[in-house]
Amino acid sequence: ASIMSLSVAIYLGASALVQLISGPISDHIGRRPVILISLVLFICASLAIIWAPNAETFLTLRFVQAFAATTVVLARAVVRDTVGENTAASKIAYVTMGMAVAPMIGPGIGGYLEKYFGWQSIFLLLAGLGVCIFILTWFDLGETAPKRKTTLPNQIIEYKQLLKSQRFWGYCLASALGSGSFFIYLGGGPFIGTEIFDLSPEQLGLYFGAPAAGYFVGNFLSGRCSERFGVDAMVFSGLGFTSLGSALSLIVSYSGYGSSLSFFGFMCFVGFGNGTTIPNATAGMLSARPNLAGTASGLGSAIMIGGGAALSALAGTLVSIDTGEIPLLWLMEFSAVLGISIMLLVTQRQRKLAAQKRRTDAQNHPTE
Repeated sequence: ASIMSLSVAIYLGASALVQLISGPISDHIGRRPVILISLVLFICASLAIIWAPNAETFLTLRFVQAFAATTVVLARAVVRDTVGENTAASKIAYVTMGMAVAPMIGPGIGGYLEKYFGWQSIFLLLAGLGVCIFILTWFDLGETAPKRKTTLPNQIIEYKQLLKSQRFWGYCLASALGSGSFFIYLGGGPFIGTEIFDLSPEQLGLYFGAPAAGYFVGNFLSGRCSERFGVDAMVFSGLGFTSLGSALSLIVSYSGYGSSLSFFGFMCFVGFGNGTTIPNATAGMLSARPNLAGTASGLGSAIMIGGGAALSALAGTLVSIDTGEIPLLWLMEFSAVLGISIMLLVTQRQRKLAAQKRRTDAQNHPTE
């Protein structure tokens, strides 16, 4: 059981690695071929797992399955290839809203399939879904990345420009810190629910999903409002709601009225904040260097997952029966407030650059 439990960890770790390499490759040869090749690998691995003769083969094929992460990264890049920054934020929000549904319904479907048809049926369904996406991509998705003739050395130089971009790192860190509050909740929330508030497994499952509802609504709001209010305003509001959720929970806990209802209920604000922050910060990242949208998407996603994993592990070490939920909430609040501080620096820099551009334009085109 301990060896097979590595299945999820290997899949997630491989996903982060795949996201790092698939973006740069797609910037060089195009989105369409990378997506199609990745789907072929995913389909073949999903079918091969059904006949895996031992644990080693099973885990190796799970690693190969992680090439499916390419579709997540490049879907956002495709959006940014085809529309402007604010419109991209709106469309990415609708994409992530759909993605938010998957973890809500996936475990239930998987549990049903395993119970009535065996674990192999799960991977048969995944392979079938992969085939459907392959067919849709083959017939419907044209190439969206502009044709490029840059050599590999020149492409590496361009990557260095992305890594030096303050705009990219500003939105990247804002997204990572905003989602960090949610990862902190993931790391300590189950312990708080079972050990502090004595919830049964069934109750914990019901309460624990509260942020998912908020996330879904936040994505929907971003889809409707990002074009109107702009990326920066939406990121600020999202981080504000994330901070508000942990702050209200802290106030209730310090007043002595903390409960499972207050703790998990206020996490809806955190989920809502994430649903508003992530798609808009992602659009900001991809706009830092539009010609490297794939690279920016992969790198930003990998940083968010890696940072979230570290914060989740840290959260697990902070909570105990003696401390209760308060250390967890303080860490969540610190992460959200730090994200707001990063965005303040981003907007301050953008105002400064805009002012410099106005002065330059005035000097180049003086009025009579």
